[in-house]
Amino acid sequence: MTIGIRDVLTEVFAAEPERVQFVGGGSINQAARITVRGDNYFVKWKNDAPVGFFEAEARGLDVLREAAAIRVPEIIKVEAGDDQRPAYLILEWLEEASDTETLAFSVNFGRALAQLHRHSATTFGLDHDNYIGALPQSNTPTADWVSFYRDQRIAPQVTLARKLGRLPTERERLLRKVMENLDKLLEGAALLPSLLHGDLWSGNFMVLANNLPALIDPAVYYGDREVELAFTELFGGFPASFYPAYREAFPLDRGYERRKALYQLYPLLVHLNLFGESYGMRVDAICRQYVH
Repeated sequence: MTIGIRDVLTEVFAAEPERVQFVGGGSINQAARITVRGDNYFVKWKNDAPVGFFEAEARGLDVLREAAAIRVPEIIKVEAGDDQRPAYLILEWLEEASDTETLAFSVNFGRALAQLHRHSATTFGLDHDNYIGALPQSNTPTADWVSFYRDQRIAPQVTLARKLGRLPTERERLLRKVMENLDKLLEGAALLPSLLHGDLWSGNFMVLANNLPALIDPAVYYGDREVELAFTELFGGFPASFYPAYREAFPLDRGYERRKALYQLYPLLVHLNLFGESYGMRVDAICRQYVH
């Protein structure tokens, strides 16, 4: 017998939810705000979740929380699921502020992210693999950043794009050229491992009371912090004053603007593989920028 999410929640809390309000905004999972005994929680679930899907997210939230740089929701319960019940993750409900002072929030957010990025490690990667969106993300600890970015970020997405039929001959040629020359293209970067959220677009941060930021839906690993900054600039949605606040707290190295598009290549390849050819032209344009 297949068990639905409401039955699972009733089992977890030993009480039936008084309210289940579905929440939009995601394309990977189903999500809802639930109320049990007067308390609110956030739950996301997936009937066909990959192995370790929500467990990896929970571990990533734990890593971010331990850094004590920025607010993340507490984990209530996580379960892998099986053929009879969905995989799910239950989190503390974080209430978004109804009134925000944009400048105050931007400064707080920029400083907090800079503080997070100051947490370092001896190698790039993480002690476990995880997911970005619904796609596997390899994090095998690696001493060399160029090798890590080429072999565990770009190359797996290229392989997947070929499998999905999204890698025409010229695109593959350009991507191969980029990978072959990556050590020269990244010349001048500091290449120090920083703790990264890993999937930082505007849908993955929240504005809490007192203009404080919170992070959700991570794809955590230790990498070059420029990757994270480049990601924030890819799709917009971050207040302009966020960037000066970050740079004041943790100045960027020379050459970031030259490397930025190269670091946007990874999330664009992820989007190409998740959502289709609408992202292909941007992938091609970035490759041509560095190959020519």
